[in-house]
Amino acid sequence: MLYAHLTLGLAAPAFAQGGDTLVSVGSPVSHFSQNKQNEPTVAVDANHPNVVAAGANDNIDMEACNAGDPTTCPFTQGVGSSGVYFSFDRGQTWTQPTYTGWTARDCLGPEKCTPHVGPIGTLPKYFENGLVSDGDPAVAFGPRPGPNGFSWDNGSRLYYANLTANFSGERGEQAFRGFEAVAVSRIDGDPELTPEIVADQNNWLPPVIASQRQSSTTFADKEQIWADNAESSPFFGNVYVCFAQFRGQQGAAAPLTVIRSTDGGDTWEQKQVTPAHNVPPTMWGQSGCTIRTDSIGVVYVFYEQLQSPFRFLPPHGAHMLVQSFDGGRSFTRPRELFRITDPCFFIDPVIGRCVMDGIAGARNDLAGAPNVDIANGAPTGDDATDEIVDTWVDGRDGLNNERVMLEPLDRWWGDLVRADDDPEPRRPRVLYCTCPLSRWNRSLYRLQRVPYPVP
Repeated sequence: MLYAHLTLGLAAPAFAQGGDTLVSVGSPVSHFSQNKQNEPTVAVDANHPNVVAAGANDNIDMEACNAGDPTTCPFTQGVGSSGVYFSFDRGQTWTQPTYTGWTARDCLGPEKCTPHVGPIGTLPKYFENGLVSDGDPAVAFGPRPGPNGFSWDNGSRLYYANLTANFSGERGEQAFRGFEAVAVSRIDGDPELTPEIVADQNNWLPPVIASQRQSSTTFADKEQIWADNAESSPFFGNVYVCFAQFRGQQGAAAPLTVIRSTDGGDTWEQKQVTPAHNVPPTMWGQSGCTIRTDSIGVVYVFYEQLQSPFRFLPPHGAHMLVQSFDGGRSFTRPRELFRITDPCFFIDPVIGRCVMDGIAGARNDLAGAPNVDIANGAPTGDDATDEIVDTWVDGRDGLNNERVMLEPLDRWWGDLVRADDDPEPRRPRVLYCTCPLSRWNRSLYRLQRVPYPVP
């Protein structure tokens, strides 16, 4: 089950803890893997902060594992996995709309599954467009475009980026070239999203293939999305997506790539922002990006430069940064900010990936990747501090002592502090920063920053 943790009482000098709230409310409590979600993402509408959207890899529409051949579990060919959820009371309660698409949720076994058109709890309009929503979700709110450009007066637009595959394996029926592309779905508020708007799948615009220069060997992965949501920015309304674009065989070049849209997501331009190297053991590729903008429209792309876990265990990566000062037309060269210790202490010999707790443990390849937000003062930007916070999971203290770390990246790249002062600590795996530092809760940054001692 997917839960959201609510932090309340921001005016107090210490955190007042709320409770865990179920987000994946449409998910069944039984039948694996229909009851499985992972890799959650969340966004708050800066202009209507009561509205929150979330996404996750959600297997709600997959066949049960005992349906037909159990070795095909947990996925069903052609069935999407990009779950979508909404809250209209600042995360207190959630809804998961039911749409129509390609589904196998009624395949509960033991008979072989035959997918068909029916109810889905994932992004709509993919099957109809020859696509499959393949997860790795990322969500962001921005202003809706209108006849005179972008304005909050036009309403809010939710962008949902995810990986997508072709529904058909027949070359003549494929919507794009390659194994995986980045698609962006959009839905508009009037002026904000409401339960009635999100319940009707006709209000979703058709998905757009945003990644460019697709070939038969390209594979997009681990994308993140952001909309420039501060009116003070000269590039207000621009939308940016960062992702790793794998090319060729396994272990080949995988440069970090940024795509941008200046027309609300109808069309996209692509730019490679890092070298296309994969030179083990010290430069073992780059991934796990986060993209944000400040109050004057500077684009920040953070990512992890990885070190090979087959040579170093745990590996010591680095948080890197590239910037754009012209709305994404060009980017600076990569710069290293600081080193981190990936919490990778085991490699599963079957899948060849970093995992927790040995063989068959949960994957934690990108637990050390940066998760960043900027206090850009959205929706207006007028009172922005442009303070930057970077959080990640760090393994510097050894196995079973992994820490959630926080780095206040202001103009002076401040001191490192711990961010996991929890009376009931739980071992972190992958952290997604869910602290949108807009005007309604910017105090969250300072509350996090003050109480924790420098290690």
